[in-house]
Amino acid sequence: MSRVFAHRGAHLVARENTLEAFYDALALGVDGVELDVRKTADGALVVHHDPSVEGRPIALSSAANLPTYVPRLSDALRVLKDVTVNVEIKNLNDSSEPTYDDTGSLARDVLDALRDEPEGSYTLSCFDLATCDVVRSFDPHVYIGWLIGRASLSSSLATAKEHGFNAVHPHFRLVTRRTQREAVDLGLDLNVWTVNRTRDLRRIAALGVASIITDQPALALQLREQSA
Repeated sequence: MSRVFAHRGAHLVARENTLEAFYDALALGVDGVELDVRKTADGALVVHHDPSVEGRPIALSSAANLPTYVPRLSDALRVLKDVTVNVEIKNLNDSSEPTYDDTGSLARDVLDALRDEPEGSYTLSCFDLATCDVVRSFDPHVYIGWLIGRASLSSSLATAKEHGFNAVHPHFRLVTRRTQREAVDLGLDLNVWTVNRTRDLRRIAALGVASIITDQPALALQLREQSA
């Protein structure tokens, strides 16, 4: 049965990507939590989706100058030590981002942070193929999935296999019975985002994908229990 991951925590109850949202997700009994990691100007790893918070670019701010609700990655990992954490590295060579790390520093820092919390179970993901490659070059064993939103899933699966990744994380609209079979044949997982409506949750779960990342974890868990 597909594992259920709370997207940015149980953020319909609490502010997304906060410790409160993570505690609420744990209370639901999820299998995992997806969160986003960025690096501040002074080198701290913090959990936040957007490049800026309250008008402050995270990459250009010190950790002390960020709002207190923005947690350190280390604090989030400790809260979530009993479930799998899907850590999305926010690094993309795009005009929407104020900085792009092409040195591998961010990837290495994230890997070091995970090694500092050995009790947990982790998945790394990123939309940036080069960042996924850097992660793999630093650690041949860490579980990594390449995030895609609009590309061909079939060709992305072939690329992921070629690059030695463990999974592709596609938008749910890209996933079909055929692409799930292709993933299985290649020995790759599909960890699918962001599946929220009842009919979509049922369809994706019926395909047998590895994980469902959802803004509606309580609903996903309820539907999984009903189908058991």
